[in-house]
Amino acid sequence: MPRIRARRTAVTDPEVVAVSSELFAPVSADVELCYQTYGDPDAEPLLLVMGLGAPMTWWDPALCTLLARQGFYVIRYDNRDAARSSSGTARITRSMLIRAFLGRKADAPYAIADLAEDAFGLLDHLGIDSAHVVGVSMGGMIVQSMAIAEGRNSGASRVRSLVSIMSTTGRRTAGWQDPRILPMLLGPRATTKEGYVAAARTMGGLIGSPGYPEPEAASRARAEETFERGINAAGTMRQMMAVLTQPDRGRALGSVRVPAAVIHGMDDRMVHPSGGRATAQAIPGAHLLLIPGMGHDLPVPLHETFVDVIRRTADKAQG
Repeated sequence: MPRIRARRTAVTDPEVVAVSSELFAPVSADVELCYQTYGDPDAEPLLLVMGLGAPMTWWDPALCTLLARQGFYVIRYDNRDAARSSSGTARITRSMLIRAFLGRKADAPYAIADLAEDAFGLLDHLGIDSAHVVGVSMGGMIVQSMAIAEGRNSGASRVRSLVSIMSTTGRRTAGWQDPRILPMLLGPRATTKEGYVAAARTMGGLIGSPGYPEPEAASRARAEETFERGINAAGTMRQMMAVLTQPDRGRALGSVRVPAAVIHGMDDRMVHPSGGRATAQAIPGAHLLLIPGMGHDLPVPLHETFVDVIRRTADKAQG
């Protein structure tokens, strides 16, 4: 498949990173993903996968720019049922979520593996045979599933390297949530901009990084942008069902043979650090970085650290 080049800003200064407009990729008969790219299309492809209910814009443009300057062609996108990507129609009730949370039988509209197939579909659309993959939270589950799928493939792998950030293997005894978070996850969603901003800032106070507190202006600006790009409360519940019904990938991760790294905050209340430890233990040769003071977010002061780990892990694939 020929590479599809995105519309890009004109760049004459080599220090300036080209950024595409937001574009759309049909990845299956009923799913279209909104995506954006940073950097040179001929550089090493790097796919960034965001977490539960979160838009691609939560990958800070400054972080994407740093990665592009490290030799990556950076691709960020909205998962299905988030922001500007396709939205499903299945209705998920809170009682269904509670049953799934308790480990009882529950049917999900799709699985984490299906979200991994969406990601491969985006690479297909861009004409990219293989890429480095980085995922946050639910995105970590997605990129783990991508690597597992390729580990079972006897042909050339489409995953060059893997970095899983503040995620877990799906094992119920690892990566659990702080009970204080559950009422907000299962409670009613705000329908107004100010209501959403207030709820987002409350959640940020619960799960953010105590060692790297985010300035109020920055958290408000991100919440406002998120609301304006589109909130999909029903879609978040469908994604949550995929998370709650996921299998334990621990044994399957043993088949992963690409360079891997795991990053986790020691103060993560959304996914306990045991999730990061379990992930690193399951993947042969994975490097584990536990960061004191980091919660369930990507603090600006840690951007250089994230870039360093991603670059060094990718370099192992080159070797």
